[in-house]
Amino acid sequence: MATTARWTVEQVLALAPDAGSVRAARALARPGRWSDLGSNDSLVWGRCQGSAREPYQVTVDLTEPAFRCTCPSRKFPCKHGVALLLLWAGGNGSVADAAVAEFAAAWSHERAERAARSEARRQARAESPPDPEAQARRLAERRSLMTAGLDDFERWLFDLVRQGLAAARRQPFSYWDTAAARLVDAQVPALAERVRAMAGEIHRRPDWPDHLLAEAGRWYLAVRAWRQWDRLPEDVAGDLRTVLGWSRRGDDVLSGERIADRWHVIGLRQDEDERLLSQRTWLRGERTARTLTVLDFATAGGTLAVAQVLGSIVEAELAVYPGSPPQRARFTGDERVVGNAGGLLGAHSIAGALDAAASCLAANPWHYRTPMALAQVGVALGSNGRAGPAAAVVDAAGDGLPLAADPALWSLLALSGGGPVDLFGEWYDDRLHASSVVIEGRLVAL
Repeated sequence: MATTARWTVEQVLALAPDAGSVRAARALARPGRWSDLGSNDSLVWGRCQGSAREPYQVTVDLTEPAFRCTCPSRKFPCKHGVALLLLWAGGNGSVADAAVAEFAAAWSHERAERAARSEARRQARAESPPDPEAQARRLAERRSLMTAGLDDFERWLFDLVRQGLAAARRQPFSYWDTAAARLVDAQVPALAERVRAMAGEIHRRPDWPDHLLAEAGRWYLAVRAWRQWDRLPEDVAGDLRTVLGWSRRGDDVLSGERIADRWHVIGLRQDEDERLLSQRTWLRGERTARTLTVLDFATAGGTLAVAQVLGSIVEAELAVYPGSPPQRARFTGDERVVGNAGGLLGAHSIAGALDAAASCLAANPWHYRTPMALAQVGVALGSNGRAGPAAAVVDAAGDGLPLAADPALWSLLALSGGGPVDLFGEWYDDRLHASSVVIEGRLVAL
């Protein structure tokens, strides 16, 4: 997505991963903290003096946008990247057109080479069609391996239930890690991740017995559904592939359903562990009223391409993964920003949002995260005693939803002042995790 237009400060701040990064970036957006500042049609770069001896090298590729900074921060984009864009967007002359700095040129060249290699591999695959017999053989081997692994996992589940859920809480972490490792060996990585996560959740959650029982039921349902694989409808098969972790080739997705629309970027959410950084970009179509999510991944500490800017409107065609709504999608490569949204598209009452969430769960029993766009809700704050604050969002009808007590809660309170606002978030773990809010006619990240 090529761009030469200077961004607004609001567009830059929408990229920040949280409110703390916004405050830190504003403090750093002063020319005196920077050297070697410059820009051209596609890049912005500069060096920022931080706590290290050498200044941090910061570069932003405006065509994604994509970021690189030599600081040790694990946030993406980091405060230095946001601060650099704030200086550039301010238009005060501190970031002027200049010859590309060596460090910025090297990073841009490396990205171009990676893109060229990827395109070359794609063209090579297109020019040399795969051997159908070899494909069938590999598919049969994969399915055989998955079947054996899921059969073994079913026996493990039977043992888990036979011993009783109370006994499961006394098991060491190795108990869960061993079961997860066997699933990884069977090429069922997503299910393995859910099993591994349970080792911590049964000690962290007060409702751990209910949670473990519900998850074990979903795991067992996945095992039984796998045995009916050849008879599953396409959308159910797509949901099962997701919960098992059987990924699809990009070319297969691009050859499937495509939807062209004006897409509003209504929410961004990032998750990170010691190995992987991921981002979900939630999109809402003007004409189709479809809600889709685009996933981006990077290794921990790596560069994550920010798909779009929160609050922007993107004219684009998306390729949609098979499955039940809300579906995953990917851009087909020809998108352009055509404006900024004046609010939150598709906002419902809480009753309407719960009806939509129930429909998602009825269609896909493995469904985990439900996007919720809520109209004119206020925040009610109480106390859970020693457990800390208890918060909820309440609409004009008096309906309420519990709100996760995470840093976004305090940002929401500060921005809204407790008054009614349009709010977007993800519903999971029986809590709404707020992501963005409409303040003075624009979407703001929390």
